[in-house]
Amino acid sequence: MKYENAGDVLPEELLKEIQKYAAGKLLYIPSGEEKRAWGEMSGYRDQLQRRNLMIRNKYANGITVSELADEYIP
Repeated sequence: MKYENAGDVLPEELLKEIQKYAAGKLLYIPSGEEKRAWGEMSGYRDQLQRRNLMIRNKYANGITVSELADEYIP
């Protein structure tokens, strides 16, 4: 993300109002869209949840931690 000069982007009245509160500070202005949890958009979060459920099920059915490590750790 590249920085923009607020004077080039914001109307003068709004810029003066912001300067009252944050003159000289770096501000991040969020997009206003609803924030999503990590990995939601890519599907990786669901993939990890499925994998973790498989690991728990295998452990509950008698697979040892050492065997699980051999299977899941490259």
